[in-house]
Amino acid sequence: MSERPVLIAGRWRPARATAKSFQAIDPVTGLTLPPLFPISSWNDVEEALASGSEAAASLASFPPGRIADGLDFAARGLLERADELVRTAARETALPAESRLRASELPRTVGQLHQAAAAARDGSWRRPTIDSRLNIRSRLEPLGGPVFVLGPNNFPLAFNSASGGDFAAALAAGNPVLAKAHPSHPETTRLLSETVFEALRQAGLPDGSFQMLYHIRPEDGLRLVADPRLGATAFTGSRAAGLRLKAAADAAGKPIFLEMSGLNPVFLLPSVLRQRAEELAGELFASCSLGSGQFCTKPGLVAFIGDDGSARFQAAAAAAFRSEEPGFLLGPAVLEGLRKAVERMIAAGAEILAGGRALPSPGFRFENTLLRITARAFLNHPAEFQSEAFGTASILVAAADADELEAAAEAIEGTLAASIYSESGPEDEPLYARIAPRLRVRSGRLLDDKMPTGLAVVPSMVHGGPFPASGHPGFTAVGLPAAMTRFAALRAYDNVRPSHLPPDLQDGNPDGRMRFIDGEWTRAAIESH
Repeated sequence: MSERPVLIAGRWRPARATAKSFQAIDPVTGLTLPPLFPISSWNDVEEALASGSEAAASLASFPPGRIADGLDFAARGLLERADELVRTAARETALPAESRLRASELPRTVGQLHQAAAAARDGSWRRPTIDSRLNIRSRLEPLGGPVFVLGPNNFPLAFNSASGGDFAAALAAGNPVLAKAHPSHPETTRLLSETVFEALRQAGLPDGSFQMLYHIRPEDGLRLVADPRLGATAFTGSRAAGLRLKAAADAAGKPIFLEMSGLNPVFLLPSVLRQRAEELAGELFASCSLGSGQFCTKPGLVAFIGDDGSARFQAAAAAAFRSEEPGFLLGPAVLEGLRKAVERMIAAGAEILAGGRALPSPGFRFENTLLRITARAFLNHPAEFQSEAFGTASILVAAADADELEAAAEAIEGTLAASIYSESGPEDEPLYARIAPRLRVRSGRLLDDKMPTGLAVVPSMVHGGPFPASGHPGFTAVGLPAAMTRFAALRAYDNVRPSHLPPDLQDGNPDGRMRFIDGEWTRAAIESH
């Protein structure tokens, strides 16, 4: 069985592999899928870096409209190959082909690409700023090197390194992209890469603007994120892998943007819990089981004050978790990680209300699992109960009173999202005022009266948060053009002659960009004096 070729320096060619090949695994059967995919040597990485560096120099002065055209062409190309993409991604991930991949994730992916194209054309993401009196001008510009993108296993299209949000944001900001496929869906990534490569070629972008490797050795990954020629790294995945990459990048002073684990806690206040106990139990299970619990915004912890309303909620939640067959997990590593996380929580004192065991093969499945612990026990061992548990699993935290509930909020780690359910009344509002400030500083996105799953791809969205949800609380992986600013450098032009300035910093503003001039946003030209 021959290996798939890699995409380096504008052509598909056999990899220079020094390690054995790998295959994707069918999550339903547990069997390997053809074909073979290479684990590239450093020689492949070296050539890709050289080509990406050369492309970066060209793209820095490339017309934004041409880059935008490439993104738009890629979006249209994905729609043209929709049947093949959906079929392949479903086979490699066991995610539902029609309801999830075709109806939801593919449209989201296409929409992100079009949004990135629009942002590239508009140019306001650069935030051109001018002090006319001192003749100092600044704006955001491409990094000057390729962006290395490592996508996760749970979104084979919308977060794929060859088509997802990080890819789109990096390219729209004028940077070449070096994508590494996730081993859970390499054939899907190949199809996406073929489509994107042809789209960018059609738009006239230089060779090296987009390159793709299927896999590299861990030591080469650490070497790559620290390489001086690299512009930045974007990683979505586990905390353990992200921290290793971050340590290597930080040691070399190279930017790295991480989206990692998050508990996404849900706090249910007393009045709303008494009024809607059974309804909220259904909402919790629906959110927690979405995508077989393999969403980074899954509610992993639910906190409340123990009373009659909470007893009804707990009984209804346990029944909901027991009521449905679990879905398939993405692979053996996900199954093993979930098993270990549940075991850690049980060892620390958690009680099982539903599930708790892996199911027999074939395939990778774990019972829908609901655990319970007191707030006092949670506060004694907060790290153990905030373990990364990828799958349909959540833990209930029952507080004795409002003080314990507030203390539980104080003990939450940095997370992508946090939700509070409450009633507008004299009982819940004072407690909301105590809980919300604690969760606000610990979450990138604060929600009222809704579960944290469901991420609108709009400019105002924040998909990030304090560590360990991400590597930096000032950025987002979703929401354009804000996501583009991760892959940009802020550069100033001090007393530079007009003929040497980029168009959006020239007095005349020939492209009509929105600019921040002498303290005001305007599209007006600067009048000569």
